[in-house]
Amino acid sequence: MARYTGPVCKLCRREGTKLFLKGDRCTSGKCALDRRATAPGQHGAANKKQREYGMHLREKQKTKRYYGVLEGQFKSYFAEADRVEGMTGENLIKLIERRLDNVVYRMGMAESRKEARQLVLHEHFSLNGKKVNIPSIIVSAGDVVAVMENFRSSAKCKDLAEKLATKNAPKWLDVDKTNLSAKVVALPARDDVDFEINDQLIVEFYSK
Repeated sequence: MARYTGPVCKLCRREGTKLFLKGDRCTSGKCALDRRATAPGQHGAANKKQREYGMHLREKQKTKRYYGVLEGQFKSYFAEADRVEGMTGENLIKLIERRLDNVVYRMGMAESRKEARQLVLHEHFSLNGKKVNIPSIIVSAGDVVAVMENFRSSAKCKDLAEKLATKNAPKWLDVDKTNLSAKVVALPARDDVDFEINDQLIVEFYSK
């Protein structure tokens, strides 16, 4: 399955919740979900009764789209989370939170995860002092993510750095707003995720 390239606001409307896929636009009056809260398509406004399978599917799709992860990747993360000791649903969310593109977004150096992924692909960030271009790298406690020197002088980086002062990072990241870097001081906990996800429904979806 190829990466979705259509209007991302349709994804929020389909899931019936803000997925924050367009940065500041999602919190402004321009948000498509605020203007039109029905699902896309000619039958989007129809009042459909959702069955049990539909509930499981929608929760999986919502979570996958929130993090910008492909179906194959998401399934692989679930399989890995299932092998680790603990609750599979919580393990899944904590694992995806540790993706490099999510760390860049959480530290405040991108307006959305899509933008964070693009910045990583363009080699604008380093991991423990080494240039990286793989957004799906899973970080560990003690890792340091920093902006590359050649990107710091760009207009885009300066704009992001100015907005960084108003953003709050999760407690598992120690962000140095002066040096534009972040250290993973601990692995993320389930309650660090500020987006409503019913991970048990995802577990039930893959358990069928």
